[in-house]
Amino acid sequence: MKKLIIMAASLALVAGFAMTAAAADWNFYGSSRVSTFWTNVEGIGTNTADVDQFNQGLQGNARIGANVKVSDELTGRFEYGSGVNLRLLYGTWNFGSGAFTVGQTYSPLNMFTSGQVFGSDTGLLNVGGVYSGREPVLQLAFGGFKVALVELDNADALPGKVANENSIPAIEASYRYSQDNWNVKVAGGYQTYEAQDAFGFGIDVDSYVVALSGGVNFGAFYVKGNVYTGENGGNLIALNTTTAGAWSGSGLAGLNAAGTDTDDNDIFGYVLVVGGKINDMFSVEAGYGSAEQELNSSTTGEDEVSAYYLNSTITLAPGVFVVPEIGMIDAEEDGQTELTYFGAKWQINF
Repeated sequence: MKKLIIMAASLALVAGFAMTAAAADWNFYGSSRVSTFWTNVEGIGTNTADVDQFNQGLQGNARIGANVKVSDELTGRFEYGSGVNLRLLYGTWNFGSGAFTVGQTYSPLNMFTSGQVFGSDTGLLNVGGVYSGREPVLQLAFGGFKVALVELDNADALPGKVANENSIPAIEASYRYSQDNWNVKVAGGYQTYEAQDAFGFGIDVDSYVVALSGGVNFGAFYVKGNVYTGENGGNLIALNTTTAGAWSGSGLAGLNAAGTDTDDNDIFGYVLVVGGKINDMFSVEAGYGSAEQELNSSTTGEDEVSAYYLNSTITLAPGVFVVPEIGMIDAEEDGQTELTYFGAKWQINF
């Protein structure tokens, strides 16, 4: 008898789930992306490597997912990338005067300005761009205004510290205003945690970023850009720290000489992009990005990296694209390497 009750309950659960899934509107989508690029890394100073390389592979941001509509008030979305990695998983409740989002999605600080495709559609996000990533959030939106509690990033312990302790999440907010041919967005983020040594002695590590972006359309052509500044911003946004065309730091705080306080790291960056649509088949875009950082104790000045590119999106058929691109990532001024590249991204949306 007990087994029959369990079987009946299981069948009722499955039937209930099936009825709920059937009632929702599931709109599946996918995007397959392969990159083919030749790169040249030129060694500078003590970095003497000079290497030519061809790379072809499935991009990390190739994806499959679905937009789900349960009702006019309740929607959701999930998305997986190649790997397999969870990119998006969230639900949104529209309660009339605003919307409440729970799950992993793009947090308010993100600004997508550039269409650079090298490095799996990097978009200059780590060289002058503003990318806070896809994070677990509790987010409220009212028109163009968003505010979110965001998962704290305190993985990088200070030198000499063995553990990090936190008591509040990070917070991000943004406001976007747009008209027919122009838009502007202002955003900011802040977080704090305590780095502790083996004896429980702690030092507060505070981080913030403020950013501004905007764009203007002139018929078929456009100009876009963003600028940011902050302190210890590597805890909030992506910063270029690879050896191929990058600078030596990461926008994170260090310890002062006495080991009793933070040696804060000031950051600044910007991106400028111009482009336009030539016809239904061809469009072009050029972009430049720059980012710099400087520890407060530095006696040698700031570290700086820059990047620029030129590409063209060629539409072969609806949903079928190839994007040839040529560009450079340059950190010569800091004794790092210079990376020159050319190639293409191939993409089919389905």
